Amino acid sequence: MTSDIEREPDWIARWQRIARRIRVPLGFCAAAVYLIELWRHAPNLRAVAWSLALVVPGLWLRGYAAGYVKKNRELTQSGPYAWTRNPLYLGSIFIAAGFAVALLSWAFAMLLAIFFLVIYVPVIASEERFLRNTFPDFDQYCQRVPRMIPRPWRTQTSVSPGGFSLRLYLKHREYNATIGAALLYLSLLFARPVLSALVHGPR
Repeated sequence: MTSDIEREPDWIARWQRIARRIRVPLGFCAAAVYLIELWRHAPNLRAVAWSLALVVPGLWLRGYAAGYVKKNRELTQSGPYAWTRNPLYLGSIFIAAGFAVALLSWAFAMLLAIFFLVIYVPVIASEERFLRNTFPDFDQYCQRVPRMIPRPWRTQTSVSPGGFSLRLYLKHREYNATIGAALLYLSLLFARPVLSALVHGPR
């Protein structure tokens, strides 16, 4: 008799293979659109300031989640994982949306949305399949906690013990996200003059 795992459709595996092939080209496309948008118009300082309202919470959420998650060792259900099953990805969405706001670019926002759907959707599906096959209480966890958007009007219960761990945060090197965001903000301020100098030369 064929097991449930063997009967599962292999669309996840196929989609992951496609995602691996196009991830780098999509990344280059996103970088190209970012530079083109910077070249087309100077950053609006008010928009850059408003973007912090998305980027900072996104960085905080990713850092907060990194201090709880113990990958492949236990089903983390405390901290931010008591409210959303994917706080790391949700934080990334906030950060990406923030930089789309900073650029005031619908093109960049649409490309980031496509990137998320093509890359992260199969990754999340694959991770959920692994967790379901590894941890018997995963389905019960799914019934309590939404995949992405928290439901603050519902009381959540932390099941796994322990609080935020700085050691885990450092182990996962989540500080790299903050460094990357800082570099992107610096590029918003200084990349356009550099591009102009490269194209037109010194005046």
